[in-house]
Amino acid sequence: MQAFLVSAGLVAVSEVGDKTQLLSLLLAARFKRPIPIILGIVAATVLNHALAAALGGWAAGLMGPDVLRWTLGALFIGMGLWALKPDTLDADEKLASAVTTLGVFWITTVAFFLAEIGDKTQIATAALAARYEAFIPVVAGTTLGMLIADVPAVYLGRHAGAKVQAPWVRYVAATLFIGMGALTALVG
Repeated sequence: MQAFLVSAGLVAVSEVGDKTQLLSLLLAARFKRPIPIILGIVAATVLNHALAAALGGWAAGLMGPDVLRWTLGALFIGMGLWALKPDTLDADEKLASAVTTLGVFWITTVAFFLAEIGDKTQIATAALAARYEAFIPVVAGTTLGMLIADVPAVYLGRHAGAKVQAPWVRYVAATLFIGMGALTALVG
């Protein structure tokens, strides 16, 4: 249960202001179809984070416990520093024309999957899977965290940006990641 809760909490906080949340806002503003957008977010996140967790579990098996502990600590601290950098998303004018071919669900799925490649939440998922050695709880937790951050953005559309002060959320996310990194490196 700890792996699930930590995974959900870290991702939910770190996703506020992230490019995938901005993507949620963009898709909702353009297509005004929340259900296929949310289902696309779920599909992309489960696939992306399952791959990341599998990679994290595999990498954990290759390292000794001390190397793994310090590597994970450094990764979490690095993600904390990365969380301080605001994300931006460039609007793609071709997105609207692609909808007629692929549909809102598939546009969302592909866009989210690609946006998450190499993103801090994907790296966090790999690190959490290595840390907890709990594939399903980590993937379920990171997916829930993604939904906690992105579903309100889908429903609130462009108005969400005015209500949430992204810099403070980034500071909280950075503090959580750096704290997790220090605990992991020092305590194990």
